[in-house]
Amino acid sequence: MSVLPLIFTSGWASGVNAYAVVLLLGLFGATGLTDEVPASLQRTDVLIVVGALFLCEAVADKIPYVDTVWDSVHTVVRPLAGAVVGALLAGESGSLPELAAGAVGGSTALVSHLVKAGTRMAINTSPEPVSNVLMSTAEDLGVAGIVVFALFHPVAAAVIAGILLAAGIATVFFLATRIRRFLRRRTRRRAVGDGG
Repeated sequence: MSVLPLIFTSGWASGVNAYAVVLLLGLFGATGLTDEVPASLQRTDVLIVVGALFLCEAVADKIPYVDTVWDSVHTVVRPLAGAVVGALLAGESGSLPELAAGAVGGSTALVSHLVKAGTRMAINTSPEPVSNVLMSTAEDLGVAGIVVFALFHPVAAAVIAGILLAAGIATVFFLATRIRRFLRRRTRRRAVGDGG
């Protein structure tokens, strides 16, 4: 069976929270719950590092504006993680060339990341912090659920990830005015900071 559905789903999830994806895949592989996970993701040092980074993301992602800075930095990290995970999964299965798998995982992670970052910019225009915490928690739970589901039902999980990706893109277009408002506010803050 092709590993492409798992690569697509892990790419989508990496765009939202790459550290959670690597941590979950690594833990499931290390505990023997699945044999789909490459040994390099199961290493203890990898699990410790991504576990620590996951905790950092879990905190940073729930603080308004800090989450946007975190997302900016991760515009490179998340697609790269999606590409690496995709290539490793393809290498493990031998059913898909690693370069193609990396392209699928990385590009899916990039689009998913842009959806997440755009949605967060729109949420940050709201004056209260509760929506940020709720959205971040929903994202964390969604990533965990879809990755675990993908390990046992890869095709169904890929369909769900595809629907979530399409819905996310539509949401970003719908929230475009709020995103522009966020960007204008940030530009004004920088201008005031530079002028002071």
